[in-house]
Order: sequence, then C-alpha cells, then structure tokens
Amino acid sequence: MQLSLTQLEQFWPDRDALLYDALQFHAQQIEQWRHDILQNDALRPDQKLMARYEGLNEQVNKGRFPGCLFIAACSFYPQPDQPIHQLAEKQKRASWQFTHTILTSLGLDNPSMVADQMELILEGCLSKLLVKRNVQDVDVAKRLAEDVLSIALCRKNGALA
Repeated sequence: MQLSLTQLEQFWPDRDALLYDALQFHAQQIEQWRHDILQNDALRPDQKLMARYEGLNEQVNKGRFPGCLFIAACSFYPQPDQPIHQLAEKQKRASWQFTHTILTSLGLDNPSMVADQMELILEGCLSKLLVKRNVQDVDVAKRLAEDVLSIALCRKNGALA
C-alpha cells in the first residue's frame, strides 16, 4: 500500500501528531497486555509482577524495546504540558497502578512504597536498554525486583521486625 505525503498529512499534519498516535497505539497494546495478566487466574501475584520482565526479555531478543519509547518521549518532550509528555506520564502511572494493584492483593504493609521501588527498577532497566540494548539488563532488573518483593513479603510476615 503506497500513500502519498499529502494523504498522510490528512491524518498527521506534523511529526508530533504521528508520534503521538504511534505512542497511543503502543500504550493501548501495553494496557491490553496488563489487563490480560491481571485477569489470568493461572498466575500467582508474584508471577504477574515478574511477567513484565519475561515479556520484555522476549521483545528485546526480537530487537524491540517496548517502554523505552515512553522514556525517550519524556526526554525529547520535557515540558509537562506537552501532549506527548503527558501520554508518557500516563503510561508511567498505569504501570505503577498495575504494580500497586498486585502488591495490594498480597496484603503488604506499604504497597505504595514497594510499587515505587519496583517501578524505579523497571524504569532504570528501560533507560539502560535505551542506551545499551543488552538483554542481560532485563535479567538483572528481574532479579532485583524479585529481591524487593521477597523483602516486602518478609516484612509483611514479621521476619524483619
């Protein structure tokens, strides 16, 4: 299918409009994935939390870097009132909410703090992938997230009191 620039400009008058729509489409795909994971009763809560790293690992092995697009968008569009920046922020909030929902279901004493920690690990992984593109970083981030979750569960059960 061949479209002329004039035909494309009917839908995307500038580069920012095209980028916004592409990010919006990608965000919808990620949201559907999160929904599917949350609804999957075959997975335990810890497996649901770690599923993002398994999915990320698969994508990186295919030469794709999902999530990195949103971090890059925040860098290129740092103004908080810019629609692309707002879309990236919305994606970050949705990721945090996904994590928080699962952590809350585990009955942790401070699911918000643990969600902050786990999202920081994920964002660090995505930022590093943006630069290094090394799948091993996904494994390191997953292990660190598992450790944070284990410590939070120990704290919940009184092992660290």
